[in-house]
Amino acid sequence: MSNDNSSTKNIGLRNIEVADTKICAIEPDNGKLIYRGYDILDLAKNSTFEETAYLLLFGDLPSREQIENFNAKLIAKRYLPSSVVKSMTYRPISSSPMDVLQSTISMLADHDENINDDSKEANYERAINLIAKFPTVVAVWDRIRKNLPLVKPSEKLTHSANFLYMLTGEEPDKEFAKDFDICLVLHAEHSFNASTFAAREVASTRAHMYSSIAAAIGALSGELHGGANVKVMEALQEIGSVENVEKWVNARFDAGERIMGMGHAVYKTDDPRAKVLREMSKRLATKMNSPLYGITQKLEDVTKEEMKKRKGVEIFANVDLYSASVYHMMGIQLDLNTPIFALARIAGWAAHVIEEKFAEAQPKPMLYRPTAAYVGKYCGPLGCEYTSLQKRIQ
Repeated sequence: MSNDNSSTKNIGLRNIEVADTKICAIEPDNGKLIYRGYDILDLAKNSTFEETAYLLLFGDLPSREQIENFNAKLIAKRYLPSSVVKSMTYRPISSSPMDVLQSTISMLADHDENINDDSKEANYERAINLIAKFPTVVAVWDRIRKNLPLVKPSEKLTHSANFLYMLTGEEPDKEFAKDFDICLVLHAEHSFNASTFAAREVASTRAHMYSSIAAAIGALSGELHGGANVKVMEALQEIGSVENVEKWVNARFDAGERIMGMGHAVYKTDDPRAKVLREMSKRLATKMNSPLYGITQKLEDVTKEEMKKRKGVEIFANVDLYSASVYHMMGIQLDLNTPIFALARIAGWAAHVIEEKFAEAQPKPMLYRPTAAYVGKYCGPLGCEYTSLQKRIQ
């Protein structure tokens, strides 16, 4: 029998430190998110996704020569093997984009000629390959399921602009592409979240990066993680107008349901990413004469008020609340929201897989192997006695 320790179990490992990392820091009380020493608000304002991905992988901002070489590699690796594309055409068009992404990334292991080379250098090459190919997989699948001709990756456009180009067949305007690039920077990394922990746990077994990333994609697909912004958008569509927000929120509270996009497992104040997305949503709504920002803002305000009144607790918007309206106003189909999260987060996932495999700390990280408290039945000190099937059906 295990001793009961309610402080460390049945809480989703919250506040339990399982490893050291140099990749990302979160300051819950101050609402700060740090990538390799750099504040996310500074990166969102001044950096690009390519530069941020380089920072996450290699630990420092790149020189001009380094970023040029990195960009050249990303562009060269955007293409998918023809056999992989062909296999995607056999999928039912009803297949979830996240399921397609997960299985397609697993298939890429078959095309890695150095799959048995687990050196750090080989893993950096895999990371760049995956960062480059994630947008292609998502865009190719969306056009396959819509029976549209595939759009070849551009060799001139930036990472974010190229994805939008492959998705729509048209080059996006610079302002549109820049907003999307900022979204990718904001979603690129977030310490030991569920999907990152899944990737590191698999990497700890010495499985290759493709398996680790496939596990991360599976974790991200759930509505309590990457799927949350989809639920937010569905809520906004259900609410319909600012006038309906208060009634809708109270009905959810009365039913004991959570308001998606509000509250966070880590932050005790505003999610810094929500600050950027809130302003972006407001600007896009003004430009496009959309009611979505107004509905979302009202949803945030009413939820805060009701949570304070009913439970005496302060609650704040998380990254999903305003990203939902931003992506919708960008014309992105709802079920692509989570895959877009993935094509940003692959940079962080890959960095964590490499850190897990090649940690500098001594002793080296061990295979993750938590324990559990057995609370099932006992039939006696020697356990339950097995009886034959014949006796059990009499």
